[in-house]
Amino acid sequence: MLAAILFDLDGTIANTDPIHYQAWREMLLGYGMDIDEAFYKSRISGRTNPQIIEDLLPQLSPEEGAKFADEKEALFRKQAKNLLKPLDGFSELLAWTDTHQLKRALVTNAPKLNVQFMLEVLGINEAFDTVVIAEDEIAGKPDPAPYQVALSRLGITAEQAIALEDSPSGIRSAVGAGIRTIGVTTTQEPKVLQGIGAFMTIPDFTDLQLWTLLNSSVEEDVAYLG
Repeated sequence: MLAAILFDLDGTIANTDPIHYQAWREMLLGYGMDIDEAFYKSRISGRTNPQIIEDLLPQLSPEEGAKFADEKEALFRKQAKNLLKPLDGFSELLAWTDTHQLKRALVTNAPKLNVQFMLEVLGINEAFDTVVIAEDEIAGKPDPAPYQVALSRLGITAEQAIALEDSPSGIRSAVGAGIRTIGVTTTQEPKVLQGIGAFMTIPDFTDLQLWTLLNSSVEEDVAYLG
């Protein structure tokens, strides 16, 4: 029985990747790296800052890397303040989960300050039963640990959940935790997300496929209880 929907944040609830791309591009230019969108998608999107910095700027000490990450995220927040908006259909999806008494979790690789900032700007501070931030856990996505933590906190099994994710690392994390995962195609082509385990892809939360699936899941639950 469907008991919860688990949401990624960046690229899933809001399409933040264009803003992150510009912030990363500006920061990396200072190190002689002129990245394009293809580079961003393959080497940056969906990964944690420590992973990215170790990969792209191995010459930085841990302290220098942390300072770089803090400056990059401050730049993102400055640029995002007047640009952030949820994907189409998100508020309707929240209302639907309320109607059917489903739990909601946020599972994200985003730094804590960004999470707090985005939830406040989007007006969804109270929208989730639990918020799992990768930097607080033993590992971030693509490791399944963040999603396993979410399931544990919600008191449900993987079979009772659906995850919504836009990045390859996020889909690997959710699928690795045994959760049926829908790919949101804000940052990747559908075939890419399907190739790593998404059983369905949608452009946003207005997609008819999504609503057909959700409503049938609830109907099946009612029939089971009957």
